Amino acid sequence: MSARRPLAGEDYLALLRRKWLLIMVPALLGPAIAYGISLELHSRYTSSSLMLIERQRVPDSYVKPVITEDLNARIADIEEQVLSRTRLQPIVEQLGLFRESVGDATMEDLVIKLRKAISLTPTKPLVSSREQTVTGFSIEVTLDDPQKAQQVCSDIASMFVEENIRQREGSAEGTANFLQSQLDDAKRKLDEQDARLAAFKRQHIGTLPDEMQSNLNLLATLNTQLEAATQTLNRAQQDQAYAQAVLAQQVQAWEMTRPIKVGEGAVQEDPNALEKRLADLQNQLADMETRYTKHYPEMVQLKAEIEGLKNRIRQQAGAPAKQTPSDNIGAAKVPEPPQIQQLRAQAHGYEQAAQADRLELEQLKKQIKAYESRLEVGPAVEQEYKEITRDHETALQFYNELLNKRDQSAMATNMEHRQEGERFRVLDPANLPEKPSFPKRPLFALGGLAIGLALGLGAAVAVEMNETCLRSERDIEFYLRTPAFALIPFIENAGNGKVKGTALRKHKEGVGLTLS
Repeated sequence: MSARRPLAGEDYLALLRRKWLLIMVPALLGPAIAYGISLELHSRYTSSSLMLIERQRVPDSYVKPVITEDLNARIADIEEQVLSRTRLQPIVEQLGLFRESVGDATMEDLVIKLRKAISLTPTKPLVSSREQTVTGFSIEVTLDDPQKAQQVCSDIASMFVEENIRQREGSAEGTANFLQSQLDDAKRKLDEQDARLAAFKRQHIGTLPDEMQSNLNLLATLNTQLEAATQTLNRAQQDQAYAQAVLAQQVQAWEMTRPIKVGEGAVQEDPNALEKRLADLQNQLADMETRYTKHYPEMVQLKAEIEGLKNRIRQQAGAPAKQTPSDNIGAAKVPEPPQIQQLRAQAHGYEQAAQADRLELEQLKKQIKAYESRLEVGPAVEQEYKEITRDHETALQFYNELLNKRDQSAMATNMEHRQEGERFRVLDPANLPEKPSFPKRPLFALGGLAIGLALGLGAAVAVEMNETCLRSERDIEFYLRTPAFALIPFIENAGNGKVKGTALRKHKEGVGLTLS
């Protein structure tokens, strides 16, 4: 019988009934052996501490934190710092940990062993929370001594708190110092821009873009004043010319009519003077005819005076010959009439007024030329001024931004010193373990039971597979390949409970007997 018949569920039940003793013996011995092994193992105790990560107490809208690094990354960085050899070696030396391994292991091995005994487990965020940032973490330390496990766990928790404070304060102070240095550089550059802008304003005063409109207004005012001054000057010149003309006429008339003493007191008018006076008046009349009409009062007066002079010249034609100038040397000078003196003073006043008007006109022209030159150079100055002001505004804006950031950093640094920012707080301090965390003897017993049952079942199946008995009708049909003719059941005896019987099987070829 090389092939084996597949076993059904009732076959396994029959197997359990037949081999129950073989199965139960390993199942009972397994827990006892496993429990005994657990008694021989070294007990290890686990002390745990729960750390809570408290958020910044001051709202971010008032004081922005200086540390924006991801919290998970920062916890990992703090873990590397705390679990470094520099931090763990003093704990190993102070508490005398792993004394059984001191002779065979180096300090580096002991530190690695202590690092393996420390575990950090982040707390899971709430399911309803969208943020996946941890809200805390637990620290577990597993050692042979419960007191040492508690001490190490407490020290590790304290180092986490201190390292977090140190890093946050150091980061805040480093940020503040960096911003202060940048602010000093920005202030120096801003001062340079201020000096450059002030020098440019001093150099181009009056031509700055802000003064262009006022220059235009002043230029318009000066042009108005220039026009008024020109009109005033023209009037003054006209008055002066008129006064001088009238004065010349009066002087000539007076000189023509002024008596000349001859000899013992004879008086005679000078014919040459009269001729000269007549020629001047005729020239003046010709000039006035080009400008005025014949009914102009002055022209009428001038014509009358010319006619008078002509009559006087005709009267002098029959008089004795006039004296030579040498004959008049001794003649006494006759003072000018008041009317001529008044006209002379008036003409002098008009001349001074015209001179003042000309000076004012020259000054106005100079001022207009200066303002026009300012307006001409205005576009070039405006372009350069915009470049300077743009650099100045950029430097000022950068300085103000740094100043604001420096103030924010100073407040954040002060907040960190007051421990008002994000911090680690020991929610549950390190506990003193009363029961060992390893080995778990009930678990060892359950494990021994499971192993014993597995071994018992394996042994029962192995024994069953090695037996060649035919115990059921299916065995006969599978191995003999013929149906059974009759089956003799077991006969039970009242004395010993059961007696072996025979099962008669009829085959097509004959009859076969099998003991069972």
